[in-house]
Amino acid sequence: MAGGKSGALRQALYAGLVLTALSGCGGGLGLGWGAPKERALDTYTPQELYEFGEYQLEAEKDPDAALRYFQEVERLYPYTEWAKRGLIMQAYTLHKNREYEAARDAAQRFLDFYPGDEDAAYAQYLMALSYYDQIDEVGRDQGLTFQALQSLRVVIEEYPDSEYAKSAMLKFDMAFDHLAAKEMEIGRYYLKRGNYSAAINRFRSVVQDFQTTSHTPEALHRLVECYMALGFTDEAQTAGAILGYNYQSSPFYDDSFRLLKGKGLSPEAKGTSWLATIYRQMVRGQWL
Repeated sequence: MAGGKSGALRQALYAGLVLTALSGCGGGLGLGWGAPKERALDTYTPQELYEFGEYQLEAEKDPDAALRYFQEVERLYPYTEWAKRGLIMQAYTLHKNREYEAARDAAQRFLDFYPGDEDAAYAQYLMALSYYDQIDEVGRDQGLTFQALQSLRVVIEEYPDSEYAKSAMLKFDMAFDHLAAKEMEIGRYYLKRGNYSAAINRFRSVVQDFQTTSHTPEALHRLVECYMALGFTDEAQTAGAILGYNYQSSPFYDDSFRLLKGKGLSPEAKGTSWLATIYRQMVRGQWL
């Protein structure tokens, strides 16, 4: 997405701009970001403006100034190749500056104007990142995580051959794991307070909906604990059997085995519960 000029030329172009600039004065254009006083911006070519923006971003590390140059390219020279480049760079710069909502808006405009462009995959990836990079601690609301998953899925499914697909898949897995972690956190909260039915619902969600994540072994062990506390030994034994079948080397299996053994029980599939259904699917190779 670069303009194709060398760094030295970009620096030379920028130096020419600085010679005619006044700090903090826009030369009557209302742009308080060091715009030329003696020469209006519209007298520069779109390539020059674009490269001024690149220089501000790369050499000066000033994303705010860079953003304004990229915006001016689009404003002064709409429907040109440089306007298109300026727009994708707006999305990139806004994301780099952690202005995530504005970055999404710019990326979406790029997709609306240039859906078939070679940078469309990157625009979609930037949209996904603008959600993904806002995912904070497990305890925060998970709405952004769902939105990140949806946007990452678009990259994976619509641009499978792009250079961003692999990264999108990795981030999708991590975001998916993040949702499972949230379920586990809530489940543990209920478990500690003896609200076993509510805890079971959360751990069941992890086992059924997030079974490929790293949290499944613990979720199965917590189900053993919950069902044992409620006196539902068939379900507890079946959860232990699933845990042992898939994660026998896990410390959670050791804990479940000891818990069951302490009551004279063993990990084995029993009854007709939802866990028994999963066990049958598992044996047939239809689970995990």
